[in-house]
Amino acid sequence: MTVTSDVVALIGEITARYNAEYERAAVRHRLTALQAKALMLVAAESLPMRRIASTFNCDPSNVTGIVDRLERRGLVRREPSPTDRRVKNITPTDRGRQVVDDLRGSLGFAAAPLGALNEAERVQLRDLLRRMIA
Repeated sequence: MTVTSDVVALIGEITARYNAEYERAAVRHRLTALQAKALMLVAAESLPMRRIASTFNCDPSNVTGIVDRLERRGLVRREPSPTDRRVKNITPTDRGRQVVDDLRGSLGFAAAPLGALNEAERVQLRDLLRRMIA
């Protein structure tokens, strides 16, 4: 196995663990992983459904169902875009922001493996990952 293959396999393992824990955190809030991701996405910035769909690489009609369920639970609301009233932005409610805070708090598992690295190693890893996605 090459170093590149090792790195790809390790990234895959980390991603699988992260996704499994993320789904467990979402379930604790009676959300699907996609609902939780959508909620966390709009908590950072109100977005139109098309942008959410683009981020998820799916059809906007799929996002409509996700947003409908979040809206019925009082976690998001649709608001007219300030620049184009035909466009509806998805914005979290106060309750939605509270769920996002709880979700973020329960994602501590993602940081736990980094405890094996010292500060300089974490900085180096961060910088390498930034270079990879640039």
